[in-house]
Amino acid sequence: MPIQRSHYDTTKDGQEIDSYRGMLQTKSTNIKLRYVLSNNNQYEVHIITYGGIITNIFAPDKEGLREDVVLGLDTYEDYTLKSRYFGAIIGRYGNRIGGAQFHLDGVEYSLAANNFGKNGLHGGNRGFDKQIWEATVEHDKLVLHYMSPDSEEGYPGNLDCYVTYQLTPDNKLNITYFATTDKPTIVNMTNHSYFNLNGHAAGSIGDHVLTVNAPHYLPIDKEFIPLGTLEPVEGTAMDLRTPTLLGDRLDTVPGGFGFDHNFCLGRSGAWKHVARLYHPGSGRCLNMYSTEPGVQVYSGGHMPDITGKGGNKYRKFASLCLESQHYPDSPHHMDDPNFPPVILRPGETYTSSTCYEFSVVKTAE
Repeated sequence: MPIQRSHYDTTKDGQEIDSYRGMLQTKSTNIKLRYVLSNNNQYEVHIITYGGIITNIFAPDKEGLREDVVLGLDTYEDYTLKSRYFGAIIGRYGNRIGGAQFHLDGVEYSLAANNFGKNGLHGGNRGFDKQIWEATVEHDKLVLHYMSPDSEEGYPGNLDCYVTYQLTPDNKLNITYFATTDKPTIVNMTNHSYFNLNGHAAGSIGDHVLTVNAPHYLPIDKEFIPLGTLEPVEGTAMDLRTPTLLGDRLDTVPGGFGFDHNFCLGRSGAWKHVARLYHPGSGRCLNMYSTEPGVQVYSGGHMPDITGKGGNKYRKFASLCLESQHYPDSPHHMDDPNFPPVILRPGETYTSSTCYEFSVVKTAE
């Protein structure tokens, strides 16, 4: 179905985000814009150009009733003031970089220490989640573009980025990332949607069943920085290779925050079935595929009580993020063959693809 462009929000400061020019424009209409992707099966995905944020995903249950299955906020102002990266494009480097610095070709680069006061997280204070992306529609695809300037948030090189969203007739949300640079740099882009297949306001994800097809994971320190080794999931709380009821597992993960770990999937660039999330009550099911070598499974253990869409309260363990990625802190493990490389050089193209496939299971499993 054609992609629809519609009004999203009225801002407080008299400015509109112009989705085509990718900049703030003062407009008398004082309206912010969004794009709506839909198909004939009652699925609908809403995206705004601020942060490329997926604000809503409407999906039917086994009775045909639709719910919004991603957490989010009601207004543009809310996203600027209290976002937890809800639904946003993450970059230039997703996840954590220890010490908020890295070396590349003999040069040290300093980043914003926006995590524990000393580590870098999700691209810095104004990462890709807080930028205005230029939007164009190409048939059934929404294409977002952002030029990240040299030294933005400390990263070298002018990075020319494109992110494409497509909702297919068979209920697949495809997200594809491309980037080129004019200087050697590091890149690791992802999407940060928080899923609750029972509906964004339903509360705990303890009644969801999760499978992650990963034989290894990265152990972390108390600041969630990988220790540098890949460890087998077998015999640990990280073993999600068979369907696992989250309510039986979250409290057994060391640290008390549930999952906030990178799971290691295998070779970069090859399509693989990453994970399956299933909610028996509604019958909604989400299968994830990706070309990335890792996935960050985050069960919302750091979520403060926050007022989300419709005035609903979001709390700890109210959602699950499945963030396709290269490994966190990889810039400090460039010589380790177990850590896939994250360097992008002039003349190369960064590419990454992820598919979230929605379906309904009508009989109990």
